[in-house]
Amino acid sequence: MGAGMLAVKKPKPLILGVAGTEITNDEENILRHLAPVGFILFKRNCESREQVKALCEKLKTLSPLYNPLIFIDQEGGRVNRISWEDYMAPCGKTIGDLFDENADKGIQAAQLNGYVLAGQLYEYGINVNCLPLADVATGDMHDVIGDRAFSTNPKTVAALCASTIAGLMAGGVYPIIKHAPGHGRAMSDSHLELPEVDAPLAELKTQDFYPFEVNKQCPLVMTAHILYPQLDKENCATNSPYIIENVLKGEIGMTGLIVSDDINMQALKGGMHERAINALNAGCDLLLHCSGKLSELKELVNVPDITASAHEKLDTLPSLGKPNAVLMEESKNQLKELLS
Repeated sequence: MGAGMLAVKKPKPLILGVAGTEITNDEENILRHLAPVGFILFKRNCESREQVKALCEKLKTLSPLYNPLIFIDQEGGRVNRISWEDYMAPCGKTIGDLFDENADKGIQAAQLNGYVLAGQLYEYGINVNCLPLADVATGDMHDVIGDRAFSTNPKTVAALCASTIAGLMAGGVYPIIKHAPGHGRAMSDSHLELPEVDAPLAELKTQDFYPFEVNKQCPLVMTAHILYPQLDKENCATNSPYIIENVLKGEIGMTGLIVSDDINMQALKGGMHERAINALNAGCDLLLHCSGKLSELKELVNVPDITASAHEKLDTLPSLGKPNAVLMEESKNQLKELLS
């Protein structure tokens, strides 16, 4: 299937946020100039069903791709950008707890949850949901992950990620597994500062990396703005050629598009252009920039075009299913029963 490219202009490797519920003339001008691969929506962009549909239609005209990527964080629990659906997903821990009680029911709930979320997003024209979280919870982790994580057991996390991925893709939406190579040990919030995870390499390999390794065929993967001194003493994962090439692609075997977490987060330093170049030089295929601030978007004008390898990954994204109205209702009813 793939995102596909029009012949008009080569896109830049950017997934961009916008400021509000409609696109202003100034935004339209800069976005056309930037020619991004796609966009990401936040709560500030989501006011009503018809408005979100209209915004997605407009955004699709501002990328040179004929099927641009439109991301959203519709995880469930406390992370929802769209708040009016008749089914609102639970946090990851709720599904993980169900798995602990009954593994078959947990697996079923994760897949159905992915399918229903995808069906809801498909209606708007959104085609990437920033799920699943493959972060393995730990007792002293920061609440920025907290109950968003499925479990403290890497095998449970891996299984529920696999089911979530299958459900999302069956419902017509791409998953992006996050935050590689693992955010569960971080004791601070990368939105505010650079966390450091200095766990022994053997533990990282058997615990943190495991859910990513099991799900290495996921079509997209998001990096963590975390410093892992056992892997790279100088650079966080997003900015580390060693972690991206040798760990994510090499040891773990990830084959999908490598997408940075938001380069606007305070874990990273420097201006937006410098942050973008650092992540691209490390091996990220695409960059998230989420603030929607025009002044910051202008700093990205000289970011280089998408690489040939990233372009190929885009064009060879796997085919997706399509949600079925009857199956959607049946799935919601099953979920209510499973989660009650």
